[in-house]
Amino acid sequence: MKIKMYDVVKLKDGREATIVEIYEQGKAYEADILIDDSGEYPEYETETIKHEEIEKIIK
Repeated sequence: MKIKMYDVVKLKDGREATIVEIYEQGKAYEADILIDDSGEYPEYETETIKHEEIEKIIK
């Protein structure tokens, strides 16, 4: 699968992430991972993820 900037993906551990930087297509990405959306403003954590950690593209 080809990942594009700002794609929302589901990780294999169940979390959702938005791709904010592509280091190398098919290898590694910088992603804002949703950690808490229960309040008025959702909380995100920025993390480098590997391609194999991505289960599917949501949108």
